[in-house]
Amino acid sequence: MSKTSTPGHIRRLTKAHKTSFAAVATIGAAALAATLVPAGTADAGTTVAAAPVAWTQAVEGVQAKTVQHLSAQTKLATEAAKLEAAVKAKAAAAAKAKADAAAAAAKAKKDREAKAAASRSTVRKPVYANNLDGWIKESLAIMKAHKIPGTYNGLYKNIMRESSGNPRAINNWDINAQNGIPSKGLLQVIKPTFLAYHVPGTPLDQYHPVANIVAAANYAADRYGSIDNVNSAY
Repeated sequence: MSKTSTPGHIRRLTKAHKTSFAAVATIGAAALAATLVPAGTADAGTTVAAAPVAWTQAVEGVQAKTVQHLSAQTKLATEAAKLEAAVKAKAAAAAKAKADAAAAAAKAKKDREAKAAASRSTVRKPVYANNLDGWIKESLAIMKAHKIPGTYNGLYKNIMRESSGNPRAINNWDINAQNGIPSKGLLQVIKPTFLAYHVPGTPLDQYHPVANIVAAANYAADRYGSIDNVNSAY
């Protein structure tokens, strides 16, 4: 009879059981050894060679993403620069337009002021009567502008003595007339004297009343200090 196990006791391992366990252990060790191949074997070389490939691929992936990131950053920077340039250009155009408008407004104001001044000057320009009183007053205004001394009374007394107020008066009997240069006009001026002392801005006409008066007054100022100092033929 074979022995049966008694409750509470472990069955003893037979030789066959031990042999089976050894085989299983051997197979497991072999499998583990195949998995953990030592360095230097053909399989280990294959495993180790795969690692750099994977590493290189990972690095290349990071590099690609970095390049993409930098490209995106560069694009954003370029767009920002373009936007900034556009804003600056718009601001410059606005400033130029404002400056042009201000310049145009200033010019328009200056033109208006000049026109107004000219208008006032035209309005204020005195209108002299076409008679002895008007001729003397106009002559005095011209004499003042050219710093030629003389007064209304000084002109009037000499005019009345020389021509009695006739602008077409002419002396055909004195020595000047005999010499071919008769005295003419309100203050009886000979032509050489009239031409020498003619005042710019007045007609070059010996008979013109105002031109005659200011030329004679200019001559008298040069020779006598003023027409007021002349009390006889001069």
